[in-house]
Amino acid sequence: MKKIMWTVAAVAGVFLIIGGTVEAVGFLLWVAPFLLIVAVLLFFLSRSGGRQIP
Repeated sequence: MKKIMWTVAAVAGVFLIIGGTVEAVGFLLWVAPFLLIVAVLLFFLSRSGGRQIP
């Protein structure tokens, strides 16, 4: 009976870790496009450097 209890506890711990990771990745999937847009805008602004584009 103790082996079953420890097995269930170990599986629950693994599921807890996987669930937290999936939730964190889901959050990053919402944040990543915004960060990418900001990075591209900053790249083009710094590349122009206030000069007029010919």
